Amino acid sequence: MSSNPVAVTVASLMPRAKEELTELVAFKSVADFDQFPREESEAAAHWIADALTAEGFQDVALLDTPDGTQSVYGFLPGPEGAKTVLLYAHYDVQPPLDEAGWTTPPFELTERDGRWYGRGAADCKGGVIMHLLALRALKANGGVPVHVKIIVEGSEEQGTGGLERYAEEHPDLLTADTVVIGDAGNFRAGLPTVTTTLRGMTLVRVRIDTLEGNLHSGQFGGAAPDALAALVRVLDSLRAEDGSTTVDGLTGDSVWQGIQYDEEQFRKDAKVLDGVQLIGSGTVADRIWARPAVTVLGIDCPPVVGATPSVQANARALLSLRVPPGVDAAKATELLRAHVESHTPWGARVTVEQIGQGQAFRADPASPAYQAMADAMAVAYPGEEMQYAGQGGSIPLCNTLAALYPKAEILLIGLSEPEAQIHAVNESVSPDELERLSVAEALFLRNYAGGAA
Repeated sequence: MSSNPVAVTVASLMPRAKEELTELVAFKSVADFDQFPREESEAAAHWIADALTAEGFQDVALLDTPDGTQSVYGFLPGPEGAKTVLLYAHYDVQPPLDEAGWTTPPFELTERDGRWYGRGAADCKGGVIMHLLALRALKANGGVPVHVKIIVEGSEEQGTGGLERYAEEHPDLLTADTVVIGDAGNFRAGLPTVTTTLRGMTLVRVRIDTLEGNLHSGQFGGAAPDALAALVRVLDSLRAEDGSTTVDGLTGDSVWQGIQYDEEQFRKDAKVLDGVQLIGSGTVADRIWARPAVTVLGIDCPPVVGATPSVQANARALLSLRVPPGVDAAKATELLRAHVESHTPWGARVTVEQIGQGQAFRADPASPAYQAMADAMAVAYPGEEMQYAGQGGSIPLCNTLAALYPKAEILLIGLSEPEAQIHAVNESVSPDELERLSVAEALFLRNYAGGAA
């Protein structure tokens, strides 16, 4: 790869890329403004807008989306008559979770053992840097041969749909011949991968009420209905004995036909403790890419430390349901709601509040853009052939773009390989992956425009 002029340029730009990613990671841009200041997200958006302006982008704008966050847009004109490519990433990040669990501070990019650690380093601030590197490499080697639109979302991790609704209200803004979503990842480090399916998702809050107030467990326990116990019953009803997700009416037997995920490798990637079984049935790929998966994200109840001997009057849980391709997320939400209501015991009062939703996605890997990407990745990853994989996560914008622009080709690449540990403590990015994928994206844009790699 090193003899390719684009690759040589990207390699020379890596020190600058590290400096920029350090600056971008430093913003605590969690789009939950009950936890983190709005100003942190706004500052990150301004940083990206300034970076686009410095690269010659026109019409750079901070778009105020309906969910109260900002997405950053810019347009870089190419040669007359050229195709248009939309590049996507997001600058909002997951909360750091247990900051004490991080080996180094989550919002300080830190190099360790050949990786760069920090919240958002891979998901997806690294994706922003990847796009910048690819464009800079092309500009240094003959110019960018396509029109480029870039959109960097500010609330992808929250699933609140701001950018989707903005795009629907401004359908001309993001029109493109092809879309490169920089928020997926290689199946493993060093193996070039395009993601062809994404699960959808729905996010709901469940609240159960049984009493007007907490009661003494000695005086009333045994007859007074315990809201926390009722909630536990409901949550348990969402899984079969083997751990498979069981939402009444939701099919859970689909099969994944593409690349398979070795079970022992999955145990290693997921850091499953010795002796603990995996859950579900079918292959690992079936379970994480083709079937529904419910997760209890949080429970509101008294902590162990400081708890009193009380029967609980109410309890809440936050549930995520990942929805496989081919299943409508809205229908899945209604099935989940009906399941929770029907499995709530003892006549307890239950409310189910939907707070986020996104549709699943399936791409067409037979389209010409996929061949252009395969040829580019063969140069960026010598000796490796591009693989097709699914992803258990959700990027709701994909379906919105597919619906708005049915003729557009959509490719998903990115930096979130298993070692990256996105959404967990000690998230990191491989600088080698950042370098190679930046080369691949640059060469893809050239291939797609009709030039030689």
